[in-house]
Amino acid sequence: MEYVLRTNNLSKHYGQFKALNGLTINVPKGAIYGFVGKNGAGKTTLIRLICGLQYPSSGDYTLYTKQNHEKGFDKIRRRMGAVVETPSIYLEMSAEENLKQQFCILGMPSFDGLKDILELVGLSHTGKKKAKNFSLGMRQRLGIAIALAGHPDFLILDEPINGLDPQGIIEMRELILKLNHEQQITVFISSHILDELSKLATHYGFIDNGCIVKEISSEELQMACRKCIHIKVSNTKALAQILDQMKLEYKILSETEADIYAKVQVSQLALALDKVNCTIVSMQENDENLESYYIELIGGHKNV
Repeated sequence: MEYVLRTNNLSKHYGQFKALNGLTINVPKGAIYGFVGKNGAGKTTLIRLICGLQYPSSGDYTLYTKQNHEKGFDKIRRRMGAVVETPSIYLEMSAEENLKQQFCILGMPSFDGLKDILELVGLSHTGKKKAKNFSLGMRQRLGIAIALAGHPDFLILDEPINGLDPQGIIEMRELILKLNHEQQITVFISSHILDELSKLATHYGFIDNGCIVKEISSEELQMACRKCIHIKVSNTKALAQILDQMKLEYKILSETEADIYAKVQVSQLALALDKVNCTIVSMQENDENLESYYIELIGGHKNV
């Protein structure tokens, strides 16, 4: 698999405080990578390191095939665009003027493609309207337009839907999907709005106390959160025999626990198990989502 970003044992210390503590992640090319963690877990610190706003205390990271300490790395970083914390925009300028300013900062030879970017982010209709009069959603999309000025194929977004109203959230979601699907831009999203992130992400990285707790694909997450009956019995070997006879899908977790991925007639199952001297201890329906999976993974903290 080809990766856009890989970190290797990356650490960032502020005195005795370890904002990142040996963090290792892998962002596949073409992914929408959801970076999940509670406030203070290290999400923004990682983004600031990757964007070159700060330097790691130890460890390294790779963009495409070049490590951060190699010669010519700054040139590779130009393939990346980012909106860190709040969009960097000039409030007294229009969307087009903001974008022209960014083109000049990047040393672009002309303004070719400027209007295409405004069209892409849904701001082509704003004319001479100053950014200070934009809605929060429009300012966020202008920030993304500025990040796209250098035609990156890797985009980093730090809490892109924070504070947006429902319509703004929908517009941001559609824009991110469009950038990923139509422009083939790999997107790295730090977000604490897990329900919305679950509608976008193809891969997830869960961070806690500066360390990666788990990386998982959306397909793996769907399997982990799949609706099932969690059953505890005296003997799962006997349970497996009965479930095979009933042609029900299941997964044995231990000598006494299993998950059944089907509707179960409890009385029928209990009678069948009794015939093979197997007793049901408990049964519980599980139907996790991303939020409950995260809380279970991190250990019950709800301050995402």
